Amino acid sequence: MNKKLVVLAISAATFAPAALAQSANPVTMYGRILLMANSVSADGGTTPVSRRVTLNDGSSLLGFRGTEDLGGGLKAVFQLESATSPDTGGGTIGSRNSGVGLTGGFGTVMLGRWDSPFKLSAIYIDPTSQITLGNQLSVINASGFNRRENNTVQYWSPKMGGFSTRVMYGANEGRTATTNPSLTSFSIEYEAGGLRLNYANEKHKDQRGNTVTAGITERGQNLSGTFTLGAFKLGLLTQKFKSTGLTDRKAYQAALTYTSGKNRFFVTIGENKDGAVATALQPESKFSAVGYNHEFSKRSTLMFRYATLKNNGAANANLSGADLPTLTNNADPRGFGIGLRHTF
Repeated sequence: MNKKLVVLAISAATFAPAALAQSANPVTMYGRILLMANSVSADGGTTPVSRRVTLNDGSSLLGFRGTEDLGGGLKAVFQLESATSPDTGGGTIGSRNSGVGLTGGFGTVMLGRWDSPFKLSAIYIDPTSQITLGNQLSVINASGFNRRENNTVQYWSPKMGGFSTRVMYGANEGRTATTNPSLTSFSIEYEAGGLRLNYANEKHKDQRGNTVTAGITERGQNLSGTFTLGAFKLGLLTQKFKSTGLTDRKAYQAALTYTSGKNRFFVTIGENKDGAVATALQPESKFSAVGYNHEFSKRSTLMFRYATLKNNGAANANLSGADLPTLTNNADPRGFGIGLRHTF
């Protein structure tokens, strides 16, 4: 018995410092599992898509984050967030927002892979947060401007008088003798009471969408805002994109959300048009969706969605979150879904 007590005492002395260090600088594990069963189809076009059932993973994830107090108001921060696929299995370590940085009274400097300021300037308008059937990516932030960019340096300012800003630089690691692809993105935001306004600007050099293309410059602008009054929340967004050799592409979205207790209802509409060579028929897509969430608890939510999208003869936009195959021009996808989200 005495020998056992000695072993336990040694073990306690060995592991106590590590446990105390973790308590002083805790690491948090967190995650989300979101799956939605959809019934979807697409009419029109040269190749209509018959109605089918799809099981869509709504950006399920597993993450770890933590801080270390370095003294003098300075902290080291990190996050390692990975995509998971509970519908098919598998995932990729560090494929979502992941990085390491320093934070203090000056703000935060972060190195790693992260959502661009431009992406974040649009996502908060969307009642679905870009992760279920009928989300804003059906028509908004297309052509490589909805990025989680690799190899970035970011600065996030503290909030001062309701204003804050984010700046991102995507390193030009892919530079060759003929191309020098890079990305710069920034946003400025004002938030006070029930009002939130955001302007973002992003520039891609030697890129067409996500493809490196010599001599091509793309620039996007986003102006968005939400206003909350009691149980109602109104969101509005407008975007404009310029790309070498193409007409200016425009996108719009409006969303209205009503919350009553554990129930949340929303309706949203959007449009995306132009962006082809000047002599061609200009693409146009119009989108609408309605949805309902029932919050069983802070962690578990039941969701219903219905969405539809109409393309003209030069457009083949798809319903984001529907898992339909690539559409032909003039096809009109539509569908409904039911899903469950659990966070931990």
